[in-house]
Amino acid sequence: MSSPSLTRREFLQTTTAAGATAAVTHLAPSLLWGQAPGISGSAQPVPTWASKPQRWAQLTLVEDDPIHFDPAFWFDYFQRTRSDGGCVAYYPTDIPFHHRSAWLNNRDVLGELVTGCRKLNMSVLIRTDPHATYDDAKAAHPDWIAVDAQGNPRRHWSSPEMWVTCALGPYNFEFMTAVHKEIMSRYKPDGLFFNRWDGSGDCYCIHCGENFKAASGLDLPRTTNPQDPARKAYIQWRSDRLISLIDLWNAEIRKINPEASSIPNNGSGAHNPLNTIALSERTPMLVADRQARRGLAAPWLMGKTAKEYRATMGNKPVIGLFGVGVEEPYRWKDSVNSSAEIRIWVLDSLANGMRPWFSKFSATLHDERWLNGVEDIYLWTQKNQHYLTHQQPLARVALVYSQQTALYYGGDHAQTKVEDHALGWYQALIESRIPFEMVHDHNLDSAHLAPYKTIILPNIAALSDAQCDQLRAFVKNGGSLIATHETSLYNELGAPRKNFALADLFAVDFTGNRPVPQNPPPMLNSYIRLEHQALPHHAIFSGLEDAPRVINAVSRLEVTPSQPFAETPLTLIPSYPDLPMEKVYPRQQKTNISCLYLRQPAGRIAYFPSDIDRTFWEVLCADHLKLLRNTLLWANNEPPEIEVLGPGLLDVTVWRNPGSITIHLVNLTNPMTMKGPYRDFFPIGEQTLKLRLPEALHPKQARLLVAEKSVVVDRSGEVLTITVPSVLDHEVVAIDI
Repeated sequence: MSSPSLTRREFLQTTTAAGATAAVTHLAPSLLWGQAPGISGSAQPVPTWASKPQRWAQLTLVEDDPIHFDPAFWFDYFQRTRSDGGCVAYYPTDIPFHHRSAWLNNRDVLGELVTGCRKLNMSVLIRTDPHATYDDAKAAHPDWIAVDAQGNPRRHWSSPEMWVTCALGPYNFEFMTAVHKEIMSRYKPDGLFFNRWDGSGDCYCIHCGENFKAASGLDLPRTTNPQDPARKAYIQWRSDRLISLIDLWNAEIRKINPEASSIPNNGSGAHNPLNTIALSERTPMLVADRQARRGLAAPWLMGKTAKEYRATMGNKPVIGLFGVGVEEPYRWKDSVNSSAEIRIWVLDSLANGMRPWFSKFSATLHDERWLNGVEDIYLWTQKNQHYLTHQQPLARVALVYSQQTALYYGGDHAQTKVEDHALGWYQALIESRIPFEMVHDHNLDSAHLAPYKTIILPNIAALSDAQCDQLRAFVKNGGSLIATHETSLYNELGAPRKNFALADLFAVDFTGNRPVPQNPPPMLNSYIRLEHQALPHHAIFSGLEDAPRVINAVSRLEVTPSQPFAETPLTLIPSYPDLPMEKVYPRQQKTNISCLYLRQPAGRIAYFPSDIDRTFWEVLCADHLKLLRNTLLWANNEPPEIEVLGPGLLDVTVWRNPGSITIHLVNLTNPMTMKGPYRDFFPIGEQTLKLRLPEALHPKQARLLVAEKSVVVDRSGEVLTITVPSVLDHEVVAIDI
């Protein structure tokens, strides 16, 4: 379909009731301002109990809390923080083998908490955790217990008096169903929140063996290789089995409360082994349990999680569950993280469309230092809620993520073979201050891709023929595509193809050997030559005008062009010895082997045969950043919807809300950016914002929500210019229209 020849004013006048048109015509930037909100994960309306709460509080009681904790303190804190949703647990059960705290006595702690939360007009979820049980349950029902590959029942790794349960057998399907029905009948919560509900690794119990055999005709896999037939079948069977468990729990609790729902605590992104599309269709909200960063990790990871969840949830609420403690392998569950670290983690989630949910382990306070910081964040969101509805992101770039690529192509090496490619692009986009979204690879249809001019495929190796057809349609309609490395070289189940399924778009054929999955041979001491003489002032060279060559990526495919290319800005300087030093000189100064294939059939296409995105994430070379950024700007080939000019590292997001536009500037500039926790914040200087706004839309006023002051808006045609004097941790520019 060709782009409509409408002016921005004409478009805005004709899209009031034309959401469908906006959804399939995806090239004109003006569509961002008139289209319907993002596609939801389900046609069913979101119940008020899930849509209303903007701030959630989770109190996870430990076994001796009933004699120690002060409910009145927590009700007061919920009220002070304006928390309008809560998640709690602990009650006197009548179900055999449902463990009852020795400290509970005759007290109904859960009933007290639910009653108190209801008096505060809070939505209420009740948390269950079915991953472990005790000796009495194991003695009566040994088949409830998970079994390792050697046939041994599994003791709990942290609490040796307990046993690990099987998530795929009768413990969940029968026993926990009875527990959930009892909770729903007694306390009438709005929903149930399930922690560690989906198992603790592979189980080889009798039920898993029999059920898998009945479904597939195969024995349980004894290898993690995703190309093993049994493992491949097991991946799908396990996901289907867990989805059916959610269906069962939903059906049973809705017999008691038709508006109730199961809320599974779930992972995100390509690493998640469950079908997130299916989960998103079954729940009115999802909770991203990413409590804090650990090890070497960027502070924008919670924002990335928000983008991944919204990619399948649409406009349903997406909740960012954050902890208040240090999150490292040593499991300091009663610790308190620095206020600055908690704050940056939550602020980036807010900027990316999440609603905050704090999680406190133990209702007995061992360290109160986190309380004021969380209260400050919650009160600020309550005060500025009008501008934080985050109805529609105004991004023209989308980064694709692929569960099937991680599961069937990445396997045990999914982090390096799949996720690190995406992280490289994510870091490059953050550093470039380019607003972007993420798209699930099962949502490559025209409706989901409608808002975007350019989509990025970071080594999305496993793609079906149908998915490739969707990408061709996107390009045919004028969309631009950037792909790297082995994108489309495998089918959707990870089976290798002889050639790229997208070879016609890339205009190259795969003619080399595949990297060894376990240990891809690196290219050592190889470089990329910038062909300034042949292509002076090419867009790819911006910021590299004085660079004759830059370091190469680490892995590269051998490909052969299937047609002539009009421009070849980057060429290969092959590897040469790096020792002894006397031998360190290039054997070939120049080749005609391209490192970047550019063409313009309808939209623009850029293909890197190397893992330059993964290498950038590993090395963070500034030259690679410039190449990735320049390639994206070349592909996008339109004036940016927003530019933010100034010093520092910022995560920039832009949202269209009812009656306003909201621009978040999250200041990530910090010596602890890539390894937390933050100790403090370091302000950055003046930022100049240039926002393209259709002339039919008129800004009434602009305010800085953190600084709490109005700012001047200068307008020249479609471009609004606003100056932000400084940003400490976060600033939000709110423009009323």
